[in-house]
Parts: sequence; structure tokens; C-alpha cells
Amino acid sequence: MKPNPKALVAAGLEKALVAQAPVARANVERLRRLHPDESPTDLINRIRRTYLAAITMTGGAAGAAGAVPGAGVPTALADVLAFTEATTLYVLSLAEIHDLDPEDVERRKLLVLTVLLGDSAITALEATIPRTAPYWARLIVERTPMTAINAANRVLGPRFITKYGTKQGVLVLSKQVPLGIGAGLGAGGNHLFGRLATRSARKIFGPPPATWALPTKDGADDD
Repeated sequence: MKPNPKALVAAGLEKALVAQAPVARANVERLRRLHPDESPTDLINRIRRTYLAAITMTGGAAGAAGAVPGAGVPTALADVLAFTEATTLYVLSLAEIHDLDPEDVERRKLLVLTVLLGDSAITALEATIPRTAPYWARLIVERTPMTAINAANRVLGPRFITKYGTKQGVLVLSKQVPLGIGAGLGAGGNHLFGRLATRSARKIFGPPPATWALPTKDGADDD
């Protein structure tokens, strides 16, 4: 039986939501120790640049590999999974910087889905969840009951699969071209999707805090 790409994308998101939470926390703490003079805004800009560079690189590599006959579908699927994992890490890192702690996996999922789906997700949320906070990130993490979180995920989950299944299909087609062109299309496609995600994240999280809420853990002992 051939694997179902949509099921694999969904499973990839679930895996990333668990695996990337401690990575995000550790990475933000590490960056704060390495760059103690940087404000939350500075660190968000640094993380955004790293995120865009990473997904552009993986997209270019996938585009190049896709020029090999027979490699398009598995390569494109791997690219979508890598993009999903990187975006999950980016979103959860933003949550750390904004002093939000989405401990429950379903809250993390709704946060990531809202960033990935952008305005369409916000429209769906506004129809089902009362707006009691200026920005959706804090509302999702701190003020929305689990019944509403689960209901929203049931609506947005299939939309995520449809959107990124389409992304996968588009990239598969773009990669059936000569090596240099395929690499350019793969990198450009991922960069565009990443820029859309960062724009969506700014709208959902709102302005970063002016100062850090908590000191860096073990900062005094770090060499």
C-alpha cells in the first residue's frame, strides 16, 4: 500500500508540535545568553532571518533533487515536512519570546495552524471564539477553553492539509525541470510561504514585549 501524503503531512505536524517545544525553549534561552544585549524585538528579527534562510535552503535542495527522475514526490513530501517542522519551531520560539507557554499540544497546534493559514484561520476563529484579547496568540494560549480549541483544530486541520497538499503538488510540478531551474523554484516557493507565515505571525502575536519578563536561566554561569 502506498503511503498517503496527506496523512504523512498531518503526522509530521503532530510530531513537530511535540518535538519542537523543548527545542524552541532551549534555543531562545541559548540565544539570550549569546546575545544578552538584544531586546525581544532584536531576537525575533534574528529568529526570523534564520527561519527564512533555513526553509529557502531546504526548498532549493528539494528542487535540485526533484530534477532526478522518480524523486519528485518523496522529495516534495520531505520538503513539506521540513517546512512544517521549521515553521513550528519558529512559532513556538515566538511564543517563548512573548512569554506564552502553550503546554497543551492542542493549543500549540491551533497556534501553529493559525500562523500557517493566516487570514482564513482568523476568520474561522472569529466565528467560533469570542475575542477577549487584542491578539490571537495570547487568547489561544491563555483564555480559550479546551472545547473551543479542539473544535477549532477540527476545522483548521483539514484546511492545513489541503493548503500544504496543494503546495506539495505545485512543488512537485516545479521540480520536474532542469536542475538549476528546479532549485530556484523550490527555494523561491519556500521563501514566499515563509514570508507569508512571518507576516501572519506578526498579526497574531502582536508587538513583542519591550523588555524580557524573566532573566536568562543560568545566565551567570554560562561562559
